[in-house]
Amino acid sequence: MAPTGRPNDVARTAPSARTGAPALLAGLLPGRTEVCELFADPPDVTATLYPQEAAAISRAVAKRRHEFAAVRICARTAMARLGVAPAPILPGEHRAPVWPEGIVGSMTHCDGYRAAAVARRSEVASIGVDAEPQGPLPAGVAAAVLLAEEHDTVRTLADLHPDTAWDRLVFSAKESVFKAWFPLMRQWLDFTECVIAPDPDRGTFTATLLVPGPVVAGQRIQELTGRWRTRGGTGTGHLATAVLVGTPDAAGP
Repeated sequence: MAPTGRPNDVARTAPSARTGAPALLAGLLPGRTEVCELFADPPDVTATLYPQEAAAISRAVAKRRHEFAAVRICARTAMARLGVAPAPILPGEHRAPVWPEGIVGSMTHCDGYRAAAVARRSEVASIGVDAEPQGPLPAGVAAAVLLAEEHDTVRTLADLHPDTAWDRLVFSAKESVFKAWFPLMRQWLDFTECVIAPDPDRGTFTATLLVPGPVVAGQRIQELTGRWRTRGGTGTGHLATAVLVGTPDAAGP
């Protein structure tokens, strides 16, 4: 069987270690990963940037610079929990972060939320995380990124569970899948090349790749399993998705 992302079963109400707020991403990935999340930016957040990072973002507007800096605070905090020394995390191809040697990770940010997840490459092949506002996608975006079967799924789930923005959740899951895919494949994955099927009862989703997937330890991966969580109501809260591509010989869940 091809390896898939298999986040362990953890309490869905674990508190955020930094703020005391209910966790969003923290706890969605296995114990061999480290997650740090922030619900507000620290004062003087851009002063924490390394010179190389500040140069990479120098032409951006203030909001973008703050997001860029805050999410790197999360990343360096998570890396420190692995015993990894702080280091610049520069944007690379397709703006994917370039992690220190031996580390894999993923970062995400949206209004009111920043987070990063990291692990050792010896234990995890790739990670993808994404956070979004808990609200419906604009109609044009939904039409562009959801396949016909996903539209059907969203309509069905919206009738049964109207408290979740299902089209946004499917979009977020595709973002997480892409973030896990890209470091392994180094090429674009289109929104139409992946089908997302959420499970509202288990808080999981299945991502079926419609193109040849990555090969990890000699096994091709065509299906990934991720987890998701919402915090707050539609229009006021956030939702997050997480995918992990494991290695067949890694110990632990």
